[in-house]
Amino acid sequence: MADEQPVRLHCFAHAGAGISSFHGWPRDLGADVRAEPHLLPGRESRRNEPRVTGKDALLADLLDRFVPGAPDLSAPYVLYGHSLGAVVAYTLTRALHEAGLPLPALLAVGAGPPPDAPSDLSDACRADDTELLRLLGDAGAVPEYARPGGFWHRAVLPVLRDDLILAQALRAAAREPLADGRPLPVPLLAVAGAGDPLAPPGTMAGWSRWSRHPVVTRTVPGDHFFVHGRALPRLLGRACRVVRRTATTVTPAP
Repeated sequence: MADEQPVRLHCFAHAGAGISSFHGWPRDLGADVRAEPHLLPGRESRRNEPRVTGKDALLADLLDRFVPGAPDLSAPYVLYGHSLGAVVAYTLTRALHEAGLPLPALLAVGAGPPPDAPSDLSDACRADDTELLRLLGDAGAVPEYARPGGFWHRAVLPVLRDDLILAQALRAAAREPLADGRPLPVPLLAVAGAGDPLAPPGTMAGWSRWSRHPVVTRTVPGDHFFVHGRALPRLLGRACRVVRRTATTVTPAP
């Protein structure tokens, strides 16, 4: 990798979110790391597009951005997914592996239980609004200003529900064994929030079962939405600089 070329950190957000969670990251990542958030359909500038709720539709939207010749993939890169984004990043990495395409030098996941662990929110994706809102409220995902019939309930809750349906579908697909019966051949970083009620440090440690390469676990301050703090981008910036020094693009064996 050319010394002046930044490490690309491809980011995937939590359920119901666009890419605004990552807007403040450049100040903490460092000049040699560049965040590349990926906006899923149905939100922000893509709000008029149909939302994806299954693996095939997700990969149809994402996979072409990560094939040889795609922009910004001439050097090792890193994926980070937060909550829903964790299983999105895992699903993308697995699809690249199954297609025999170059893999990320590091897969980083945060605030999302591994696919073989319970997930209170995605498991309740088809619950009635009352139960779903209770769970979302317990997780701190319902803003204080939200009122029944108001903008948040009309515009955000449907996106959240569809994203939880997507998460449930991706988690089920991830539990299907790979062809060789082994975990992915990608180094993995699992990050937990110290006060996260949905994916506490002990749960995030379960990601160690999902890679045959080294798995590192870290805990940062914050609750489920520690993506908004400064500790996470600083940690990922350091991880990307390790990649910059040591990694080559990981290409799976045929």
